[in-house]
Amino acid sequence: MLDTDTIGYLAATFTTTAFIPQAWLTWKTRRAEGVSLMMYSIFVVGIALWLLYGLLSHAWPVVVANVITLMLASFILLMKIVYK
Repeated sequence: MLDTDTIGYLAATFTTTAFIPQAWLTWKTRRAEGVSLMMYSIFVVGIALWLLYGLLSHAWPVVVANVITLMLASFILLMKIVYK
């Protein structure tokens, strides 16, 4: 049986790696027309809040996932702003 942290780390792995193709495509093509500036702005704030929640509650799978996701989503958001 999987313990709670293992399930959390598995969920974190899947949800975090989902951003890698978008980040790679944006970097590779230097284009971000299909990326919503409003959606990513709201999303980055939400991820930052989840990270804070994870830190305050010592939920390490949440912290690890959101540190990585925050970096990837912030990168995509930055590329959207730069390539506008």
